[in-house]
Amino acid sequence: MDLSEAAIQGTVRLQRCHFDEAPRLEGSQLEALELTECLLPGLHAHGARIAQEFKVNGCTVNGTLDLRSLSVGTLLSLKDTRIRPAPGEAGVDAQSVAVDEYMWAAGLDCAGPFYLNNARVQDALVFRGATIGGPEGYLQMPEITVGGGLYLGHGFSCAGMVNLCGASIGASVELSDTTLTGPGTGPGAYALHVGCAQIGGDIQADGGLVVHGPVTLADTSVRGSVVLKGARLNCPSGTALTAGRIHIGGDLDCRNGLTANGAINLSDARIGGSVLFDAAELTAPDSTRTVLRANGIDVGGVVNLRDGFIAHGRIRLSSATIRSALSFNDAVLDTAADEEALVCRGTSAAVMLLRLREAPLGIVDLSRTRVVLLQDEPTAWPAFLAVEGTVYDNLRPALPASDRLPWLGRDPQGFTPQPYEQLASVYQRHGREADARTVLVAKQRSMRSTLTLPARMWSLVQDATVGYGYRPLRAVWLLTCLLAIGSMLFTIWPPTPVGEGPYPRFQPVIYALDLLLPLVDLSQERAYGSSGAMQWIAIVLIGTGWLLATTVAAGAGRVLRRT
Repeated sequence: MDLSEAAIQGTVRLQRCHFDEAPRLEGSQLEALELTECLLPGLHAHGARIAQEFKVNGCTVNGTLDLRSLSVGTLLSLKDTRIRPAPGEAGVDAQSVAVDEYMWAAGLDCAGPFYLNNARVQDALVFRGATIGGPEGYLQMPEITVGGGLYLGHGFSCAGMVNLCGASIGASVELSDTTLTGPGTGPGAYALHVGCAQIGGDIQADGGLVVHGPVTLADTSVRGSVVLKGARLNCPSGTALTAGRIHIGGDLDCRNGLTANGAINLSDARIGGSVLFDAAELTAPDSTRTVLRANGIDVGGVVNLRDGFIAHGRIRLSSATIRSALSFNDAVLDTAADEEALVCRGTSAAVMLLRLREAPLGIVDLSRTRVVLLQDEPTAWPAFLAVEGTVYDNLRPALPASDRLPWLGRDPQGFTPQPYEQLASVYQRHGREADARTVLVAKQRSMRSTLTLPARMWSLVQDATVGYGYRPLRAVWLLTCLLAIGSMLFTIWPPTPVGEGPYPRFQPVIYALDLLLPLVDLSQERAYGSSGAMQWIAIVLIGTGWLLATTVAAGAGRVLRRT
C-alpha cells in the first residue's frame, strides 16, 4: 500500500490485514488512519499530516514504525502494539512528531529503541503498562514538550535509558509501579535522565518504582513535589540518585521504606517544602562511603531523617539552610569508629533533633552549626562529637553541668575553648549561674594539658586556691584563714617600729589585714616592719592577698552586673 503524497478526505480503516511490504504514507494528507490487529513489516509515515486520529492498535510490526515529523490533529495511538525491529534498527522513530491532543502508547511492547526527540504533544503522553525491551530497548525523549502529564506507570518497564533531558512537561510525571533496568553505570549511562527539565506538576512514584542504575534529576525544576515513597534504587557502584541544583516547589518525599543501594546527591538543591526520609534505608557505595550528600541545600520546611531511618555510610549536610527542624530522631548512623558518620559543618536550622536510636561509632561533626534549639539523647551521644563553633540558644534536655560536661569532651581534635564558653553562656542566659561557673572551671582544667609546665603549675595553683576566679567564696575563706594565721604569728613574733614616731598601737589582726588587703591603708604596715623569716611571711601575705582580694572583687562585680 503506497499512499505517499496522497490526499484523502476521509478515514482509512484497516482491520486484521497482513502486509508483505511496509505501507508508505510519506507526505500524505489523511483525515484519519486506523490500523487494528494488522501484521506489518514496518510503516513509513515520515512527514504525513493526519487531521484527526492516527491509530496503530493491537498490531504486530516486524520492523520500524517511521513516524518522523508526523503531524496528528487529535490522537496518536500505539495501544497494545507489538514491535520487533531488525537488529540495530529503531522500533519507533517519532522524532519531531507533533500531536495536538493526546499520544497513547499504553500496553505497547517494543523490543528496540523508541525515539521521541524534540516531539510535541499538546495534552497527555501515556505509556502505562508499556514495555521497552531488547538489547537496545531505550526510550529517548530529550527536548520533548508535553502540555499535560507524562504517564509511565502501571507496570511500565524499560530495559535501557529513559531520557527526558531538557524536557518540558506541563503537568506531572507518573512513575508508580515502574521498572527501569538501565544500560549500566558508564559515563552518561542513566536508567532515568530527567536533567535540565521543566516539570509543571509532580514527579510521582509513590509505589513500586524499581530502578537498576543511576537516576539524575540535576538542574531540573519541579513545580510540585518529587514523591519516591517506597522506591528501590540500586546502583551499588556509584550514585543512585543525582538531584544536585534541583528546584522543587513542594516536598522531596522519600518515606515509606525507600531503599537506595548507592549514594544520593542533593547538593545545592532548593526545596520549598520538606525533605522526608522517614524509615528509609541508604547504603553507600564502597568507592566513596558517602550515602547522602546534601551540602548547600536550602529547605523551606523540615529535613526528616528519622523514625527508623538507617544510613550505612556518611551523611554530608554542610552549609545547609533549613528553616524548620533537622531531625534524626530514632535514626541509625552505621559507620566504623574511624569514619565520619555525620558531617554538618556551617549548617543553620531552627531546631536540630539528634535523639538517635543508638550511639554511633563514627564521628558526628556539628562544627559552626547554628540552631535555636539543640535536642539530643544522653544515652545515644556519639563516641566522637565535634561542636567547635556551634551556636545554640537552648539545649535539651536541661542537664546539670556535671552531666553535660562529658558531651564536650568527645571532640576528636582535642580541646577548644568555644564549646565550653557556648554552654556556659546558655546556662547564664537561663539563670543557672552555678552550672555556668562549673563549665568555665572545666574549660580551664581542660586547657591545662595544652600549657607549658610552668603555666600548668600556675593553673593548678589557681584551681586549688580560687577556682580560676569562678569560686570567690573559696577566696574569702582563704583570706580568713590567712588572716588568722598571720595574726597568730605576728602576736608571737611582733614586728618592730620603723621610721620616726609617733607610732600607732600595734594590733596583730589589723597588721595582718593591712598586709592582705591591697589598696587599703590601715597605718600598721607603714609603721611596723618584720625582719628575718617573718619578713618572708609578710611578702607571702601581700602576694596572696592581691590574688585573693582581686578574685573576690571580680566575683562581686559579676554579681552586681547580673543584678
